[in-house]
Amino acid sequence: MASQAFQVTSNPEVEVQRRRAFRALLRNPLLPATGETADEYILIRRHAKWLKQWLARFPDWTLHIDGDVARLRKIPADLLDETRPAIDRISGTTFTKRRYVLLCLALAALEQADRQTTLDQVAQAITKFAAADRDIQAAGLFFDPWNYDQRRDLVHAVRFLVNMGVLRRLDGEERQFQDGMNSSDVLYDINSHVLAATLQGSLSPSMIENTDRQPIRSKTSRGGAFAERAAKLSHQPIPATEEERCQWIRSRLVRALLDDPVLYFQDLNDEERKYLEKHRGYLLREIGIATGLIAEVRREGIAMVDEVGDLSDQVALNQGMDDHLSLLLVQWLAECSRSGAGVFIPLSKVEERVRELIHVHGSEFYNDGCETGAEIRLTEDALLRLQALRLIQLTAGGVVPLAASGRFAAAE
Repeated sequence: MASQAFQVTSNPEVEVQRRRAFRALLRNPLLPATGETADEYILIRRHAKWLKQWLARFPDWTLHIDGDVARLRKIPADLLDETRPAIDRISGTTFTKRRYVLLCLALAALEQADRQTTLDQVAQAITKFAAADRDIQAAGLFFDPWNYDQRRDLVHAVRFLVNMGVLRRLDGEERQFQDGMNSSDVLYDINSHVLAATLQGSLSPSMIENTDRQPIRSKTSRGGAFAERAAKLSHQPIPATEEERCQWIRSRLVRALLDDPVLYFQDLNDEERKYLEKHRGYLLREIGIATGLIAEVRREGIAMVDEVGDLSDQVALNQGMDDHLSLLLVQWLAECSRSGAGVFIPLSKVEERVRELIHVHGSEFYNDGCETGAEIRLTEDALLRLQALRLIQLTAGGVVPLAASGRFAAAE
């Protein structure tokens, strides 16, 4: 069934290099040719032919490589997945809608800039863009450079571009700009090649007609219009033939196995389940050879385990204060679910449990744990983290522990 290009090479060193190149792309889909990723870029370029063939056959992703950057253009298994937002590395906070808007406006400002720019110049350009766009104003997303919170949001967006390799800091410090020091500014080099490669979609978002003008509040309220626009942005045509249909199903399954912590069988339709039952061994073997991930198959689903531990954008539930709360909470949720599958736990009961954990652990773990109403924010943060790890499902007013949460339950 597998073509010669995807069989295990007789040269173990080549197989190891391919795996390292593949894992580098999964960690950094936008990978510059210089700097910290220079060695990985050389490896990716060396095995570009094999990588492109594998990615086209299985997840149906494309790989662009030129002299300046390697760009893996990924399409998620679920176009409406909201569980993994961008995160500021220094503060650990997730991107809000405002930060995403500022990130897009900053990219637009850099497109019009020369080889270098400053943080103040980017802020001025964003102010002009926001003032001239009625849709941005109508959404209440204007930019005020004199507002500390908005300066902080801009700093997070710019730091994200630095981490991506779009910008290289030459002089200055963003924190001083954020704190409002009048004489402070930051100078950057602009990598125009990496900047041009940041656009993920096959089509420009401005070319896609917005047929859904209603506010988007949650995944369950979106409806078909938003999903249709997301599919157009990712250039996902409807399969016309049986062969194209099989390719579409295979791609969806492999994307989920590569990107998601757990693939639950209950989330698949009948056609996808039948395909996976027939080709499961082949797909898991190919993914394992290409990435080094190890398949853990259970009655409820499949998890691709990374023993090295460097492919996940979610840290394990034993690192840091917030993750300690998440670990304690998921242990309790797993205990609650022992009475049966699909147990619904009201949000009020979850907040009550977090309040108890705050009382027991106090400031030993949470600096703001004694603040009035702290359990509400801490509960929300912990639940979002557990949802991203596919340990729980959030529903209207409550939580449903999923099968994978059971591994955190205390032994009887």
